[in-house]
Amino acid sequence: MHICLFDIDGTLIRSGGAGQGTFEVILEQHFGIVEGCEGVSFSGRTDRAILRDLFARHAIEDSEDNWNTFREAYLELLPQKMSERPGWVLPGVVELLAELTARDDVLLGLLTGNLAEGARLKLSHYGLFDHFRFGGFGDVHVDRNDVARDALANARAYQEETNGSSNGDAEVWVIGDTPLDVAAARAIDARAIAVLTGWHSRERLGVTEPDLLLDDLTDTETLLALWDQPV
Repeated sequence: MHICLFDIDGTLIRSGGAGQGTFEVILEQHFGIVEGCEGVSFSGRTDRAILRDLFARHAIEDSEDNWNTFREAYLELLPQKMSERPGWVLPGVVELLAELTARDDVLLGLLTGNLAEGARLKLSHYGLFDHFRFGGFGDVHVDRNDVARDALANARAYQEETNGSSNGDAEVWVIGDTPLDVAAARAIDARAIAVLTGWHSRERLGVTEPDLLLDDLTDTETLLALWDQPV
C-alpha cells in the first residue's frame, strides 16, 4: 500500500494569486491595512503561520477572535477571487490523479498549508477535490511538519475506518513544490517528490535532496512505476 500526500498550490494548481489576493482584501477591509502582504512569504507555509506573521508585522493582536474573523472572511471571499483570477491545473495532474484514484493499492490525501475548507474550495473549483479522502491542513498548526503528522495520522485513521486496520508498513510519499514539502516528508519518514511547477529553482529544490526531482507531473509512466513496486 502507498499513501500519497499532495501539496496544492504550485503542485496541483496555480490559482493566479487568489489566496494571497484574499488575504490582502481581508487585511484592508477588516484590519485597515493596505497592501499588507508585501514582504511576507506565502510559499509552502500554513495559513496560520502566514497570518501570524502578518499580524506581527502590522501590530495586530494574534488572538483567536482575530483568527476567526480572518477565517470566516477568507472562506466567504475566496470563491469570488478564484473566479476573478486566471488560474489553471498544472501539467499532468488530471491524468496522474485519475490513474492513482483507480488503483486499490494507493490512498490519496492532502498535505497543505491551506485551511481545510479553503483546500476544498480551491480544488473543487478545478474539479479535483473528489480524488482525496483525508489530509493535513493549515487551520491549527504554524509548523508544516505538524501538518504532515496530522496528514499521516488521518491516513491511518482512514485505513482503519475503511479496512478495519491501518497498514503501518504502507510507504508514504509527499509530493510538493517547495523545500518545506521535502522537510515535511522527512518529518514523517516519507519519501519526497519535488516538482518545479512552483516558485523555486532546480538548484534550490535540489539541495533539499528529494527522492525524485521533476520538471512537472507529466511523466505519468515514471511516477506510476514508483507505486508499482510492492511494499
